[in-house]
Amino acid sequence: MRKFIFWFIQCTWGLAQSLLGFVIFLLHIKDRHFMYKGAVVTVWERRVGLSLGMFIFVWPEDTKVLVHEYGHSIQSMILGPLYLLFVGIPSALWANARMFKARRRAKKISYYAFYPERWASNLGERVTGEKTYR
Repeated sequence: MRKFIFWFIQCTWGLAQSLLGFVIFLLHIKDRHFMYKGAVVTVWERRVGLSLGMFIFVWPEDTKVLVHEYGHSIQSMILGPLYLLFVGIPSALWANARMFKARRRAKKISYYAFYPERWASNLGERVTGEKTYR
């Protein structure tokens, strides 16, 4: 029943990010996939995690990143159509913008200190009972 609710919410309230995740899933259809608490997980070779609705993308053998990315899936369920605006875009900028990378390095700021990342880790740990990076 929980998986049905997870999928129903992700396919309705979280439709925009789930559609984007599905497109990336199709681009990586030959990669390894498995289910994790209702989410479709793709194991790819990129050293970044990504979560879009019910689709999670992680590199091999990193459970802590998986738990963190699952937290982003929970954020998607909470925020629905606002997820990309308040989590997805800020998170992508925080992870990839040269300015933010330099600031984190210079001031020794944890990647997980930024609000969407800290919130995702907290949610992932609370829901799964497993640990993330912090």
